[in-house]
Amino acid sequence: MKSYDDMNYMEMDVIREVGSIGTGNAASALSSLLGTQVRMVLPQVTVQDFNTALNTVGNPESIVAAVMVKMSQEINGIMLFILKLDLINDIIGRLLDHQIEDYTMLGEMDISAVNEVGNIMISSFVNALSGLADVEVSLSVPEIAVNMLGGILSVPMAELGYQTDKLMMIRGKFIIEGKELDSDLLMLPDVESLNYLMKKLVNNNG
Repeated sequence: MKSYDDMNYMEMDVIREVGSIGTGNAASALSSLLGTQVRMVLPQVTVQDFNTALNTVGNPESIVAAVMVKMSQEINGIMLFILKLDLINDIIGRLLDHQIEDYTMLGEMDISAVNEVGNIMISSFVNALSGLADVEVSLSVPEIAVNMLGGILSVPMAELGYQTDKLMMIRGKFIIEGKELDSDLLMLPDVESLNYLMKKLVNNNG
């Protein structure tokens, strides 16, 4: 059975296509939600080990927020969208007309707004994946967590780490009224789902 390490160029290229379609859909949905044009830079899709992914996203000890969703049905695994304070403030500034100085100030309405953006990002990517691979994927209710980056990433790795120490990272940028903000989306299908997904994607798009 193939693991993340064994993914070839064609398979990675198809995943990049998923990322491209997903970010395009997300940009449209976010533009409607935020009431302003949102563009997204074509994402970089890479497979990285846990420590490399940590350092790519930021300081392992820095505090971040993350929206996590579990995938089930034909694909099982976890999707994680990481939000830093500058992105959160842009979101709640537009939707709720205020800003926060640190994550402890997140109120119930703030969390709801952040959850909605995370859900849009994850759903857009998964919908693109479902369309290209012709697979059925169900998503759990989004959950938000605030913790050190290392602690956030340890949650999916604890569930799937016995199978792999690799993460699939979709890194891009939001461009909102000329301001660039990081977009870090992590996808972790279990190894069995990864094999099934790659077979379906390559057969349908090869």
